[in-house]
Amino acid sequence: MSRAQCFVWAGQPLEAIPAALQALRSSCRLLGPASLRLLPIYLLLAEACTGAGRPRQAAKYLSQAQWIVLQSPDCSAALQSKLHQGLGLFSIAEGNVDQALYHLANDVYLATAEFGLNSIEVSGGYFHMANIFFHQNQMDAADSLYTEVSSLWHAWLLSSLHGHQRALQAQAEASPFNEEEEGTEEGTTEAQRERGARMLSALLELREQGPLQHLGETTQILHSLAIIHYLGQGYAKAQELGMKAFDLAKQLPQQDSLETIGHLLELINAQLSQTT
Repeated sequence: MSRAQCFVWAGQPLEAIPAALQALRSSCRLLGPASLRLLPIYLLLAEACTGAGRPRQAAKYLSQAQWIVLQSPDCSAALQSKLHQGLGLFSIAEGNVDQALYHLANDVYLATAEFGLNSIEVSGGYFHMANIFFHQNQMDAADSLYTEVSSLWHAWLLSSLHGHQRALQAQAEASPFNEEEEGTEEGTTEAQRERGARMLSALLELREQGPLQHLGETTQILHSLAIIHYLGQGYAKAQELGMKAFDLAKQLPQQDSLETIGHLLELINAQLSQTT
């Protein structure tokens, strides 16, 4: 399914459909038609079909996903959350914003129940709700939710960066003959980085121009994006974003963030010096 997901991320939903269908057929043969493990594939197919302008097919896949959840009383809150987000996004595409808000509120509730209030898993529901409020010109509600999204990602990425540094230090201190030390790195996944980059890039555009401009928020988002690219080993892009964040941080009344951004730039420059 990763190939299909990559097509969706690249803005090529039509190309994603055959790859997702192949994953669905293979999984159905192995797991049966009612397996909860099929749910992410159905949701990806619905997203791809919606993006490709095939709403009837998208609705069919969402109905199948709903049926699987109804047949599975032990379905986790995490999977139910993903289903509600998929239904919410489809409702947005159909122009039914009230239904979309209902599903997205359920997404947030279920994600909070499963992962906690401060998890990035909650951010998707907040982000899509904020987009609805933004287009309804309810700027206070949109601004509050966008701020929550950027704060959740910033806190999580700082924690991930610290974990990454601890893992690198442990590797450096470990004996090269000690195989038990391998695989201890606390990392982010490509999917997490991609999701964060897409969400935060959209937020950056909103914060840099338009009615919701905010210097402090822009600085925080740039810092977060720089961390994402650093953790994904995109050091040149990380440096570009980090420098922008550092320059903006100098303009803030309180310059507490200068130290943390400066530390990130030191890490980035150290990696760049090793590759030149």
